[in-house]
Amino acid sequence: MSTAALLVIGNEILSGKVRDTNSAFLAVELRKLGVELERILTIPDEIDLIARETKAMSENYDYVFTSGGIGPTHDDMTMDGIALAFERELETNQSMIDRMARYSDKPLNDAMKKMAIMPAGAEILDVGGLWFPVVVVENVHIFPGIPELFEKKFHSIADRFSGVPFVLRKIFVRESESDIADTLNSLLREYPELMLGSYPKINEEHYRVMLTLESRDEAYVERATGQLVKNLPDDAIYKIES
Repeated sequence: MSTAALLVIGNEILSGKVRDTNSAFLAVELRKLGVELERILTIPDEIDLIARETKAMSENYDYVFTSGGIGPTHDDMTMDGIALAFERELETNQSMIDRMARYSDKPLNDAMKKMAIMPAGAEILDVGGLWFPVVVVENVHIFPGIPELFEKKFHSIADRFSGVPFVLRKIFVRESESDIADTLNSLLREYPELMLGSYPKINEEHYRVMLTLESRDEAYVERATGQLVKNLPDDAIYKIES
């Protein structure tokens, strides 16, 4: 099973000035691909901290993603931190300079040239329709913090990340969570490999709890779903979704 971690970088996230939506997006998309996102960490724009956390994640997960800190301003330090993590020099990537020159209708200034400085030996992944590529160092995939760009770039390279997808069933139940707790515990004893989630809902007109049943084995999920439906009280189920 492939694993992943996300390092969200930016003082603006920690201060609440900007809301992080990339974490939820990546969790959903990786799960569709069968990759388990096991850690999400948000840190400030500090080179040593970026280096330390990047290195630790790289050693412990198959795929590492970073979000933020790759723009042209003084507080964009992600490339510096990642270079430090892998003991690589920072260098101006000529292919990036050439790429920017093709897309720009004016001479490149120092701020734009800063965005072409990256760890030596970085891999450049082209993304259709966007001038700035995804940069990869070791197993670390460097993404912008802007959600629209993060999402578009991820979709453009998603086929690099593959595993056995999870199969998900959702059951919406009219009973309270406390009323069905014993039933859920019994189901887990019978299906110990099942990933079972229980999420109460407040002020929801039609149901009180959403249950999620997940596994990489579709037949296993179907058997567990059938058993749960059988064990729940009559008329307890509002609907079932795949």
